[in-house]
Amino acid sequence: MLLTIDIGNTNITMGVYNKDELVFVSRLATDRYKTPDQYAVDFKQIFSLYEMPCNSFEGAAISSVVPELSGAMCDAVKRITGCKPMLLGPGIKTGMNILIDNPAQLGADLLAGCVGAAALYPLPCLVIDLGTASKISVIDKNGAFCGCTIAPGIGISLDALSARTSQLPAISLKTPAKAIGKNTIDSMQSGTVFGYASMIDGMCEKLETELGEKVASRVATGGLAKDLIKSCKQEIIFNRELILYGLKVLYEKNKK
Repeated sequence: MLLTIDIGNTNITMGVYNKDELVFVSRLATDRYKTPDQYAVDFKQIFSLYEMPCNSFEGAAISSVVPELSGAMCDAVKRITGCKPMLLGPGIKTGMNILIDNPAQLGADLLAGCVGAAALYPLPCLVIDLGTASKISVIDKNGAFCGCTIAPGIGISLDALSARTSQLPAISLKTPAKAIGKNTIDSMQSGTVFGYASMIDGMCEKLETELGEKVASRVATGGLAKDLIKSCKQEIIFNRELILYGLKVLYEKNKK
């Protein structure tokens, strides 16, 4: 069994692979103040919930965009599984040429998602990650990471909209029936859902033009992606666990 963990700013996603089969996925809220023991207890309870023995793991791989949690998570995984985890970062073999100014600055989640996409889908490929931030990464026909775009995430935008205005409420995110809103909530949902969908469509077109070759696939991941891409004009594949799959691919590359 392989344990894969993606530490994000909002959630920690963990998945267990038995060879190529994703056995289960579980999510925890990111808590920067938890100790390794507390996370170890969380893991033990989750493994118990899915009837997964703690001693059944042969390895673990972690990506993290929360540096203050990376060490604690590695300690927790080692304590509960007995395996020293592979933490994605400098020195890890990726098999991907990273064509940016400073490759060491590339976020671990972006790298894992792009490695997963390059292993699964035709190239060139655009990887759309709609999490705390909204990111679109570009992989060229040779499998190289060319760069990305980063914008405020949908959740951040909605929080700011309600917090910085007197008469706009906090709302749930769902796709309205029409773009022309007839009330405050419909109008906010229209601006958010259709606005972000239009941004994704426009950015995909702009990135493809700048890349100078037709994109063969577009894949989206992240908690808000599944519903949002339904409002996009572009044909976009949804893969919720793309980052976990990328971690699996990276672990296998480095294990060899």
